[in-house]
Amino acid sequence: MAQQVFTIGKEFHWEMGHRLPFHEGGCRNVHGHSYQMRVELEGLADENGMVVDYFDVKSIVQPIVDKLDHSFLCDINDEPMVAFFKEHPMKVNYVDFPSTAENLAKHVLDSIAPLFGDYSNLHRITVRLQETERTFAEVSLLVGNN
Repeated sequence: MAQQVFTIGKEFHWEMGHRLPFHEGGCRNVHGHSYQMRVELEGLADENGMVVDYFDVKSIVQPIVDKLDHSFLCDINDEPMVAFFKEHPMKVNYVDFPSTAENLAKHVLDSIAPLFGDYSNLHRITVRLQETERTFAEVSLLVGNN
């Protein structure tokens, strides 16, 4: 008998600033977004009909969102911004990558995937990060015995 695979998801929202110093357009400047993110978990349902309890999803993902919310995401190689934040302490998260939507989605996925390690029923974890109303980046990770 074939097994049914379910996908569940939970959405998260936060505000954050960043800049892309390599960009030739407006994204080179300091600016911010109202980020929306959907975390999707694909896998088999347990005996109660759940893939993962939504409360567990929130308890794993929300601390990362809280850390990012109302902060500036700063690439450690962005020397002018690093110098600015040394002189003007604010809520800043330093990362070792350019703060593109793709890299941020991967960063979140890499941060949460190990925290779902106890869920042997999972097949895939997907992070879809919406930076604007019409743009998003999505990254998935196959997990478990796939």
